[in-house]
Amino acid sequence: MKPTTRGTLAAAITWVATAAGAAATPAAAVGTVPVPLPLGGAEKALKMELPEATGQLPVPVPGSPEGPRYVEGRLIPERAVPQLPVHGGLPGADLRAPLPHLLGAGFDHFGVDAPASDLRTLAPGVSADAPLTSPNADGFGLPEAKLPQVGVLAPLVQTVPAADLGVGPGL
Repeated sequence: MKPTTRGTLAAAITWVATAAGAAATPAAAVGTVPVPLPLGGAEKALKMELPEATGQLPVPVPGSPEGPRYVEGRLIPERAVPQLPVHGGLPGADLRAPLPHLLGAGFDHFGVDAPASDLRTLAPGVSADAPLTSPNADGFGLPEAKLPQVGVLAPLVQTVPAADLGVGPGL
């Protein structure tokens, strides 16, 4: 390959990587993306108060997996297939609806606020060990046979969802 071709190829790869990084940065900086439900035109056309609804959609962000860990006495490292962490959230919602004075004169609006909550997950992983021990000095440097070991690392899901319910005037 000619030096000019290599230089052009390297410049193109650098440009693509920079453009991809610049495009991903704003979305990764925002934890949630607001999703409004526009009902203003329907309110004016029907000449009545309609419910207001908005939502938040979380942006999932993959993390970096913990690499394999070498342990003395094992031929294969722990976590042969590492667990991939993904941080994101549960979607949120905000709903405000008018009530026709069912609960009295002071209660004319009903509201539910369920903000987006953090969600932390780990994909399942695998930890395995070979059916041989490490070389043994007493056996002329040959490994000994043993039972193979395989373990599945369980997936993990952690979150704390919350919601507020309210009834009041003009809530």
